[in-house]
Formats: sequence, C-alpha cells, structure tokens
Amino acid sequence: MKQIIFLGRGGQGAVTSSRVLAIAAFEDGKFSQAFPNFGVERMGAPVRSYCRIDEKKIDLREQVYDAEYAIVLDATLLNGLIESVSDTIIINSNKKPEEINLNTKAKIKCVDITKIALEEIGKPFVNIAALGAFAAITKEVSLNGLEKAIYQQMGSKGPMVEKNINAIRKVFEDASK
Repeated sequence: MKQIIFLGRGGQGAVTSSRVLAIAAFEDGKFSQAFPNFGVERMGAPVRSYCRIDEKKIDLREQVYDAEYAIVLDATLLNGLIESVSDTIIINSNKKPEEINLNTKAKIKCVDITKIALEEIGKPFVNIAALGAFAAITKEVSLNGLEKAIYQQMGSKGPMVEKNINAIRKVFEDASK
C-alpha cells in the first residue's frame, strides 16, 4: 500500500486534490481512499489530507503516520512535515532540491507548480496541477486516470475543467524532465 500526505493551507484545495488522486487510482483499476485531517477549519490554516492507493482492498481506517510520498502545496509548511516520508516529497517551489533544508532520507523534488498554474489557469490554483507532478514522478497513477478523475470531480466540460487539464499536463511534462 502507498500512503500519501498532502500539506496545504485552508482554501488551497489539499482535500480536493487527495480526493481526485483517489478517484484517479480507482480509474486506473486500483483500490484507494482519501480523507482529510482538519485542525482549525479556517482559510489559511494548515490542512493535511491523506490518500492511500493499493492493488488490493484497503481495510485500514486510521490517520497516515508513515507515508511513502508527500505533496506540499505550500513550502512554508515544510516544518509541519513531522511524519516519516520514506520515498519522495514533492514541493511546490521554484527552488532547487538542494536548497531545501529538510532533515529527511526521502528524495526531494521541487516543481514550480504555481508558475504553471498562473500560466494555464490564470490563478495560483495548485491543488489539481500538483497531481501532474505526482503522476510523473511516482508513476502511481496515470495521466489518463487523473484526467478522468478531474472530469468526475469538476464536471464534464467548461473553461475551468479544461484549464486544470492543461495545467496538469504541463506540470506532468515539467516534472518528467
């Protein structure tokens, strides 16, 4: 089983992105679950959300303490990443991984998701776009599965759906380099 931690701020969409990732995994024929963990529920407050992906049924129903992956939507929250992340931490940042001072054995991957979201969506909506980086870096879900999940979560057509699809594709391409 693969466990993923999302770190974001209230209003940034960490809960939505964990749900979209779970749907994408399901679309790819896997078992999945997504769930939030709120502290103070207010705009801008730190928010954690979790996703699990497996090839077999998931019976576990507890918070994620040890994860293979983390997706950090806001780099100012890195100090809040106290859980053990064993594989990869994907950070929305324009810095180089070696510039990130994080005491971890996990690989650090930085992708400037905000820049791409501003170009493609016109606003710094990074939550869905970040999933493109996750798909490219981890290979845990497919780009096709993500696109189906976005349509399921956001509706069939419309400018915002298409902008998010374009952003996820661009982030996927950027993170694949």
